[in-house]
Amino acid sequence: MTESIDTFAALQLPPFLLSALTDVGYETPSPIQAACIPHFLAGHDLIGEAQTGTGKTAAFALPLLARLDLAVKMPQALVLTPTRELAIQVAEAFQKYAHHMPGFHVLPLYGGQSMVIQLRALSRGAHVIVGTPGRIMDHLERKSLVLDKLQTLVLDEADEMLRMGFIDDVEWILEHTPAEHQTALFSATMPEPIRRIAQRYQKNPQQVKIRSATTTVAAIHQRYWQVRGADKLDALTRMLEVEQDFDAALIFVRTKTATVDLADKLGARGYEAAALNGDMTQGLREQVVERLKSGSLDIVVATDVAARGLDVPRISHVVNYDIPYDTEAYVHRIGRTGRAGRAGNAILFVAPRELRMLKAIEHATRQKIEPMTLPTKSDVADRRVAQFKQQVLDVIKAEKLDFYFDVVRQLEDESEIKPREIAAALAFLAQRERPLQPEGAGWQAEAPAPAPHEERPRREERPVREFGEERQRAAPREERPAFHEDKASRANRDEILSRRRAFSEGNLAKFRIDVGRNQGVTPKDIVGAIANEGNIEGKYIGQIHLFDDYSTVELPSDIPAETLQTLKRTRIRQSPLNIRAVTPGEAEEKSDFKPRPKWGADRPSDERRPGPAKWSGGKTERDGSRPPKAPFKPGDKPKRPYAGEKKFAPKPAAGKSKKY
Repeated sequence: MTESIDTFAALQLPPFLLSALTDVGYETPSPIQAACIPHFLAGHDLIGEAQTGTGKTAAFALPLLARLDLAVKMPQALVLTPTRELAIQVAEAFQKYAHHMPGFHVLPLYGGQSMVIQLRALSRGAHVIVGTPGRIMDHLERKSLVLDKLQTLVLDEADEMLRMGFIDDVEWILEHTPAEHQTALFSATMPEPIRRIAQRYQKNPQQVKIRSATTTVAAIHQRYWQVRGADKLDALTRMLEVEQDFDAALIFVRTKTATVDLADKLGARGYEAAALNGDMTQGLREQVVERLKSGSLDIVVATDVAARGLDVPRISHVVNYDIPYDTEAYVHRIGRTGRAGRAGNAILFVAPRELRMLKAIEHATRQKIEPMTLPTKSDVADRRVAQFKQQVLDVIKAEKLDFYFDVVRQLEDESEIKPREIAAALAFLAQRERPLQPEGAGWQAEAPAPAPHEERPRREERPVREFGEERQRAAPREERPAFHEDKASRANRDEILSRRRAFSEGNLAKFRIDVGRNQGVTPKDIVGAIANEGNIEGKYIGQIHLFDDYSTVELPSDIPAETLQTLKRTRIRQSPLNIRAVTPGEAEEKSDFKPRPKWGADRPSDERRPGPAKWSGGKTERDGSRPPKAPFKPGDKPKRPYAGEKKFAPKPAAGKSKKY
């Protein structure tokens, strides 16, 4: 049955869920999703035996959302998880899939969070509850969680709850649920206590068993890089430059839009790259594959569906630029390399929040994925020099150079320059577009990312800084070394300074870009995009003003035209900048940002410090100020000064001293 299901639409999910799946990049259901969703929609009890990372969260979340009645603001689905981290992750998945369901509420309940916050959220109502057994028991005992309208209960990672000693709590919760409801149980293994629960609390359950992928090809060298400070695009280009035996690469991303965006950026950096996605016609896709096979194309950026069945022996590297949603997709992705008896390389980019999926992939493939370090400037320089040397040797062997011998000899005789100097100058000219020594921000060496299983040293184990008479600070001023005296000056320091002066000598001009608050843009996003893509240092970027549909940014007025063209194509949050200079008479919206004056001499002394209004015996306005006092009436008693209020006595007359 599952083999014929290639789309989520075939699972009879409602349109609003299909739209959400398109937004997050899901194109085809995984085996467990194709097998479980029909049983959920039919209301059957279910036993799912599948490893973590096979996509089972969507297997139960999607049909549960399809059956919800949003008008009933009471828990209709309860998901039990062994850990608070998994509870948060599952709740976030529900929220992501319910993007087009206005009024939907999911609530995670777990220990360690304030009970007051959870009670307040429960009083407002929630359609789905995701929680750990202990905290769910607490709310059931308090009567703050009422399950009268419960339709489905899901036990996620039941074997993990058994291992952590929660199985008795789970049984207690099951006993306090309504008699008529759907129960689904997911577990990687089926020990006897789990089978006993299934027999006792389920009615004729449907069984789904998904075999995880077997070990991948042993010839594939698998590595991962934990995403750190450097941009993923910069990291990718560094890795491609230093990789040995690089022939062609297949880079996987999640969405169709990302294939075009990344392919364009790689093309701007000198790579022969093209996109491959489902929106392309069959003819265009076949053309891309043929170019990859013939060698006129080196990099293809693709989605999972578009790369299905792709068999090109020269693919030496598979890069998971975006981590896949399940382990099956990962196995299918890296299977595109290491074919025809050739060695293959698989590189995986992993964000800190995705380390759980990394462990699941290692478990499913039964192989350890080793961490890798980001190539440094010297690594890239060594690689470029080696390639340059090889190009020179190839030209000497393959080309007739008699004419060029004469040119060099004439230059040597006319200018009395040594052949080595001429060769060095020619090498400089040949590598001007792609310097053998890479420069610019972001080329500092990075420490290797720590493996997820390793523990970092405790604070006590860190080296202790020594204090005493031998400290440099205690030395007399004339004996201290000059600032940075021990550091060698950079070889290309003058070149870098001259390039900086090209911008610093000009005045700043205002430019308009077509992204603003409505696109979720921040000033940090704008600075990062302009600095990375336009190679403009942050100190040459002036004021930035955000508006609803556009923003303005101050840049050097003599910015080169080619840099403007690059920035015009640059995207922030999937929106092109379309940068252009602001004309002198062009109207500009009023920014609603009003900086508050600092506390000090330039701020009125009688202005109240902002903050919540405090009750001082009378009424206060919403802004914290007091209303005007009512006029004093005859017979009213004078108000006694409150504690701490100062009484001021009249100033004593001249010549008389005040007694204290």
